[in-house]
Amino acid sequence: MTANNINDVQVSVLGLGAMGTALAEALVKAGYATTVWNRSPGKAERLVARGASAATTSGDAVRAGGLVIVCLLDHASVHEVLDPLSDDLAGRTLINVTTTSPAQSRELAAWAARTGVAYLDGGILAVPQMIGRPGASVLYSGSAEVFHQHKPLLDLWGSSTYFGEDAGLASLYDLALLSGMYVMFAGFMHGAAMVAPAGVTAGEFATMAAPWLTAMTGAFQEFAEVIDGGDYTVDGQQSLRFSDLGDILTASSEQGISTEVVATVQRLIQRQIDAGHGEEGFARIFESIRQLG
Repeated sequence: MTANNINDVQVSVLGLGAMGTALAEALVKAGYATTVWNRSPGKAERLVARGASAATTSGDAVRAGGLVIVCLLDHASVHEVLDPLSDDLAGRTLINVTTTSPAQSRELAAWAARTGVAYLDGGILAVPQMIGRPGASVLYSGSAEVFHQHKPLLDLWGSSTYFGEDAGLASLYDLALLSGMYVMFAGFMHGAAMVAPAGVTAGEFATMAAPWLTAMTGAFQEFAEVIDGGDYTVDGQQSLRFSDLGDILTASSEQGISTEVVATVQRLIQRQIDAGHGEEGFARIFESIRQLG
């Protein structure tokens, strides 16, 4: 079922940090009747000027909307705000886009079920400035009915992808994708630190790093095919022994910078070499990563 009439949807947004504000602005701009609340006062003024209603308390905000959207600091803050409002929430729909772990998302879904709340969990792959623009993506899991009923609203924020009834899956995908982003960022910063002693600015380094790293993302699918196939000996791969990062570690030390970022990857490579897989492909470090310890 889809919510066809925008006038039938009363929305409340709890949490007006940078992301919560961006989400609420998109709803107001689209014409949704939107009530907003934030723990600290003052953040609602711009939204009110654009047509939102400001609630004095979180309870007032929840009671004003059949659809409650929560974008708070963390899992604990969601419970801190919503636990006292369980009676008011009963019978309503809750979409939580607060960053949580998969286990925390599942716990919130179970709490919502006990409370009588239809629950959808979301993971936002965007910075606030991207909301409503090309490139923004939001991942969802939990209630299929909620997702499909409110998809026109959800699509205002970015492309919407649904991963199923397991409320923890959106968070799992979100955090997995973010892990790749942060490791990539750390690699860029390590490179910038390497060339800095030579008088190269981070900006100059970025002009070379951006196209290079973009081109290298083409290898993801090739790695994936090897990993999914489970055969790290197929032709065309760069071997683990050839992938030794000793020269990068030496050059980093000579430049007087930390080797932590690259040393982590070197340990993953060495673990597989020590196990007798040195002639197999670089993708085999997947096996080092997926085994704890």
